[in-house]
Amino acid sequence: MQIVVYGLGIIGASLAASLKASGHTVLGKNRSKGPIEVALSRGMIDGEAKSYEGAEVVFLALPPKPTLKELEEGEFPEGAIVCDICGVKRVIEQAVFSKPRRYRYVGAHPMAGKETSGIASSDPCLFRGKNLILTVNDKTDGDALKTIERLARDAGFGRIVRTTAEEHDKKIALTSQLAHIVSNAYIKSPTAKGIGGFTGGSFQDMTRVGGVDENLWKDLYFYNRDNLLAEIEGLSKRLSGYAEALKEGDEEALLSCLREGRLAYEAYFSEK
Repeated sequence: MQIVVYGLGIIGASLAASLKASGHTVLGKNRSKGPIEVALSRGMIDGEAKSYEGAEVVFLALPPKPTLKELEEGEFPEGAIVCDICGVKRVIEQAVFSKPRRYRYVGAHPMAGKETSGIASSDPCLFRGKNLILTVNDKTDGDALKTIERLARDAGFGRIVRTTAEEHDKKIALTSQLAHIVSNAYIKSPTAKGIGGFTGGSFQDMTRVGGVDENLWKDLYFYNRDNLLAEIEGLSKRLSGYAEALKEGDEEALLSCLREGRLAYEAYFSEK
């Protein structure tokens, strides 16, 4: 297939490289020239896309605001499939389906990445065995959806989940956004100064995503702020149980909190 990937950061460049490796013709598009040159030198793309002419599928690997702008203003071929891979879905889906479009839209969200960003961190094997979420509603084109699923398999994704934009944003608030917020807040502890030699795996796990780009994540948080706020408030309430047990010296209450957490952990892995 003739594919254009707009946005050659870690996700877009990895997607372009994986699809090219599977036999598709992939052109890259980027707002700055540097990533295009890197992608060409590494054989990640077949060439630079000067326009969307001839594209059968366009992937938008952009932050939320540029994604919304391109979906509104992009000159996509009649009937082309346009798939955004942004981390929020309700606001994008609402904008796309607010009026008739000449393209066929499918929303996607790869559950893969690293704590680093940019094309230097890209990897054609990044999606191998990973999860991909596709958002659908009664206006989603069935053939377009199946095409994106086939391309996802070509890119290496293992599990593909169909859901609504509403359910996506609700679950992502927990599984991605809250984790980044907690990591970012956790590392701000004054005790973190001078802890070299005191850290192990648990500290690395808790801080791994604490330093991501605030300019990108701020918009992701704000476009999903109702769900994210509910998760932050829920976590704060649960943490208060541990704090109260420690404050009161109540070993049984602390034991109960820990037991509930262990059982929730076991239940998650038993149904996974």
